[in-house]
Amino acid sequence: MTRVSNIINISVRLQKIPFMRIVALCAIATIIFIACNSTDKKTGISPVIPALASTGHVDSSQLTSIEWLDSSDRDFGKIAEGQKLEVSFRFRNSGDKPLIIQRVQPSCGCTIAEQPTEPVLPGAEGVIKAAFNSENHVGINHKSLYVFANTKRSQSHELRFDVEVEKKKW
Repeated sequence: MTRVSNIINISVRLQKIPFMRIVALCAIATIIFIACNSTDKKTGISPVIPALASTGHVDSSQLTSIEWLDSSDRDFGKIAEGQKLEVSFRFRNSGDKPLIIQRVQPSCGCTIAEQPTEPVLPGAEGVIKAAFNSENHVGINHKSLYVFANTKRSQSHELRFDVEVEKKKW
């Protein structure tokens, strides 16, 4: 009798596993969808360059200044769903030390950022580029790029852009 009840218990447990996997996958998919489709808010990212933060010391003699040549908050109007929006933000190293863009972090996985790989010399200009994939992002989208660099006052800078994605017309 105990063997039969053990077999029944195992059978019931095996039937629950696929259901639990489906629930878990749905929860993960929902979290990803909400994260990419929600209005971006300031995330409180640390204003210290992460590589320097691990040592606990920022060498202030190596800090410089950045001047944004384009507005750091831009509106790109309307685009059709599925279209990729290419954005760029031009800047100048207005300090006297080489400017190192350590990292550019998009606020969402639907935006891919490209950053300069070499230091930007004093007086020289550079560009931070990003591509926003509008697929499944119908409506108004507020996106941010967080730029981490060796700059005075704050080592983090937020670049924002808005775009309205119009639903595909089949």
